[in-house]
Amino acid sequence: MSKQSLIDLYTSHTGMAPTAVDEMPSSGSNRRYYRLHGNPTLIGVVGTNLKENEAFIYMDKHFLSKGLPVPKVVAVADDRMTYLQEDLGDLLLFKAIETARKTLAYGEEEKRILIKTIRRLPDIQFQGSVGMDFRYCYPTSEFDERSILWDLNYFKYCFLKATEVEFLEDRLEDDFQTMVGVLMRGKSNTFMYRDFQSRNVMIKDGEPYFIDFQGGRKGPFYYDVASFLWQAKANYPDSLRRELLEEYITALRKYKPVDPSYFHEQLRHFVLFRTMQVLGAYGFRGYFEKKPHFMQSVPYAIASLKKLLQEPYPEYPYLTDVLNRLVNLKQFSDELQRHQLTVRVMSFAYKKGIPNDASGNGGGYVFDCRAVNNPGKYERFKPFTGRDDNVIKFLEDDGEIQPFLERAYGLVDSSVQRYKERGFTNLMVCFGCTGGQHRSVYSAEHLARHINEKFNVKVELVHRELNIEQVFNVK
Repeated sequence: MSKQSLIDLYTSHTGMAPTAVDEMPSSGSNRRYYRLHGNPTLIGVVGTNLKENEAFIYMDKHFLSKGLPVPKVVAVADDRMTYLQEDLGDLLLFKAIETARKTLAYGEEEKRILIKTIRRLPDIQFQGSVGMDFRYCYPTSEFDERSILWDLNYFKYCFLKATEVEFLEDRLEDDFQTMVGVLMRGKSNTFMYRDFQSRNVMIKDGEPYFIDFQGGRKGPFYYDVASFLWQAKANYPDSLRRELLEEYITALRKYKPVDPSYFHEQLRHFVLFRTMQVLGAYGFRGYFEKKPHFMQSVPYAIASLKKLLQEPYPEYPYLTDVLNRLVNLKQFSDELQRHQLTVRVMSFAYKKGIPNDASGNGGGYVFDCRAVNNPGKYERFKPFTGRDDNVIKFLEDDGEIQPFLERAYGLVDSSVQRYKERGFTNLMVCFGCTGGQHRSVYSAEHLARHINEKFNVKVELVHRELNIEQVFNVK
């Protein structure tokens, strides 16, 4: 019946029936989309909620009047349950950056379209709010205390309880109330898109167009920045996120002055809140509605949450305790472990050959320590290794080992940072010397501790010729 109503609407609008009608992949909502082929080809939308349909139709007309890039609604059925809109093609921003998302190697083209998108965000937030009748917004006209608590309790009941993490409800609610106060400091009369992320941006002729904004309302602009830049599956490297954030702040200054310190401090609270809200949605769609797509997204959101918690939120002591217990649940930590970087650091003797890379990746470094003065030349050091105090003192007093290691640190540090950002799981670093006992052992010991402490990654230390293995775990 709904498909036929679209055909009837298309026929009434164009004067001829569509040549074909194809149902399009569904999104997280209950709306259904169809491509009606003909002259012109249009997108048909079947909504299940009248007020949600009316919110989109009203906002679409309003945004178009402001010159904002949204698909034009061209025809609406009398019952307003179906409507036709401009066909923007099939290229979502999420798809356009797919290769970069998977490799974390963002090229100039991917950066260009992301920068264009984030620069347009203040336009829809500020221009889009001018003259808007927020009474059309659905399900609520404003991001207020009540809507914040809705989302926090959505997280609590649809995700937290589903994982069976134990918590004291009254203490959690106390921190929820504190968070409400912090988030409301960012209150503004701007349009809050609410679900501004790469799946809700389409690319046509190299330009971004905004879609699925029917859940928008009056609210703080921080929320959309958090939603876009910390979208779990978008997987933006930290360096790119910082660059895009600066682009946003520059564009925002067209509309208001910005104090960078206050902006960043307030934003981090919205990032935490948004991450919790997303987990609530994943819990409902995944645990309760049994939709696999949402269950597959949970590990990405948990990884984002775990990273956020590395910087304390003293405002919410009990909440952060609960969240830390959540992200360290075995069901999540095992999954995260499979996607975390392990650096394998080895010492070896050249006369016994360079170690094989058991991971099969074949990447990493082999450093030759033989240019450094060799303690093994001296009889008094022969029974000892690079782990013993007298050998350590000899090497450090001699003065050659430290400059050698500093240069090695510079190379390895840059690789560890990029491997982490790109989601690689294995990096191997080997130090070789004549006997694999003194210089290579000292170097491997120090690099292993340096990498573990600086990057908080798992390091497997292996002294091959000494038959010694040690693991430095993530703290």
